Amino acid sequence: MNRFIMAAAAGLIAATGWQSGAQAGVTEEDLAQDQANTSSVLTNGMGRHLQRYSPLETLNKDNVKNLMPAWAFSLGGEKQRGQETQPLVHDGIMYITGSYSRLYAIDVKTGDEIWQYDARLPEGILPCCDVINRGAAIYGDKIYFGTLDARIVALDLKTGDVVWNKKIADYKAGYSYTAAPLIVKGLVITGNSGGEFGIVGEVQARDAETGEMVWTRPVIEGHMGTLNGQESTMTGTLNATWPGDMWKTGGGATWLGGSYDIETDTLVFGAGNPAPWNSWLRDAGQKNDGSGDNLYAASRIGINPDNGEIKWHFQTTPREGWDYDGVNEMVAYTDRDGNKRWATADRNGFFYVLNREDGKFVRGVPFVKDITWASGLDENGRPIFNEDNRPGDPAAAADGAKGEVIFASPSFLGGKNWMPMAFSQRTGNFYVPSNEWGMDIWNEPITYKKGAAYLGAGFTIKPNYEDHIGSLKAIDPDTGELKWEFKNDAPLWGGVMTTAGGLVFTGTPEGKFIAFDDETGEILWSFQTGSGIVGQPITWEMDGEQYVSVISGWGGAVPLWGGEVAKKVNYLNQGGTLWTFKLPRQLASN
Repeated sequence: MNRFIMAAAAGLIAATGWQSGAQAGVTEEDLAQDQANTSSVLTNGMGRHLQRYSPLETLNKDNVKNLMPAWAFSLGGEKQRGQETQPLVHDGIMYITGSYSRLYAIDVKTGDEIWQYDARLPEGILPCCDVINRGAAIYGDKIYFGTLDARIVALDLKTGDVVWNKKIADYKAGYSYTAAPLIVKGLVITGNSGGEFGIVGEVQARDAETGEMVWTRPVIEGHMGTLNGQESTMTGTLNATWPGDMWKTGGGATWLGGSYDIETDTLVFGAGNPAPWNSWLRDAGQKNDGSGDNLYAASRIGINPDNGEIKWHFQTTPREGWDYDGVNEMVAYTDRDGNKRWATADRNGFFYVLNREDGKFVRGVPFVKDITWASGLDENGRPIFNEDNRPGDPAAAADGAKGEVIFASPSFLGGKNWMPMAFSQRTGNFYVPSNEWGMDIWNEPITYKKGAAYLGAGFTIKPNYEDHIGSLKAIDPDTGELKWEFKNDAPLWGGVMTTAGGLVFTGTPEGKFIAFDDETGEILWSFQTGSGIVGQPITWEMDGEQYVSVISGWGGAVPLWGGEVAKKVNYLNQGGTLWTFKLPRQLASN
């Protein structure tokens, strides 16, 4: 840690008396009750089920107009780029991660920095989609976060000193790590990133105190897991759904992290696209008989947290050929009839409801307007493919260099990408940040080379409509009905939050932080933050007043991969500012 930062931290701690106070360690019970305890935010998703719902109602539809800035914190310097973090709040301290694998501790009352940790990143890191970090996790007296060179670091909550630092995978092979870790039963549970480099997706569980590995679970069929250092069950059956040795570099990165359902004692992680993108190499017969499904890529996977064994899986896009990752968050909720469900809005454009006990398909509906690659879902949730909307086989082309170009919708950045949706216990609706775009896409010949991009495809993203790309949608999960829609000129790339006060919060790339009426979609309040918002909002209460925070800082995958869409938003400015707002007590009744 920088000496100046350490000295400043010591002075601030002494001044505030924080060091002398007995800071209670965060327990498993605290994590389980995170949603109900409105004075803190201990988990990514404001609860391990990822509902991103707050029972606070001090701030509501009538008084949100009085929400005002309390303080702002700049990440400073030249290290800006995309800021996708979700803040955590514990014992008067806010913790945020920043681009280039940084972590900050901030006095929640004043916005003053307490300490800062900067990971020492090596040369040659290979992050696919910007140098972002999506957040941290707190347990005991430590805070945990991942780094772009595929490591997981545990820091002391009070000082920011490193307690342990462990390698997840080899960054030279294309691995990285950007998600917030998940803490369950004293284990730090992580995924991995790097699906565009022919890596193998995996979930790992470590002892939170020591960092020692407890179990590993690869998610590509054929690979072995481990439990306490010994080989564990093979993931599926060797070569059952993969041709030849392609399973060895099969992709399926678990790059968005997972959720946990305490009622069924199940972790759920999503697996990303199979590698390479060129599906003709992975499913030469193109028979749609299951032989080319490439398990467990593009799937949601239920995992036993005690030993890493797979309980169930649901594959959203078998025979995947458009980069429709299956990583999007699974949110545990109870429907209006009392049934325990999972919900997810997939990159492929369909919104799915699954049974929480066994992952079985309940229903699925489109949540974007134009889906070209499939005409619908069958009774088991398997897509009904439009085979003529699959990128062409390069081997069938006259020159063998490029397959037939097709236009597919949604684009490979998805009907919904990483940006988290929210569920409201008040309305029973999900609020889904989505994008209406498509792509020209074609396949190309490709061979695997360690540390090199392993796509076998080319693409150009295009808007589907002239008047908007981004679309925040309120969806009834019991019926699939669209309740309301907010259209935005630029793509939406930030998280959503709901509250018992009847509010839905999200931000736009144009810099606006907005509060909507959860029933009508009416804009009730907005604030210009100065840069695009691709972060995740939170709310909590302190001294009887309700606060809301969000980070502003344009970046992420859209400027890097967006094609024609990227040109549409290239005027947007980068930044790096954490904004905190509050509803003053004297204005709460107005």
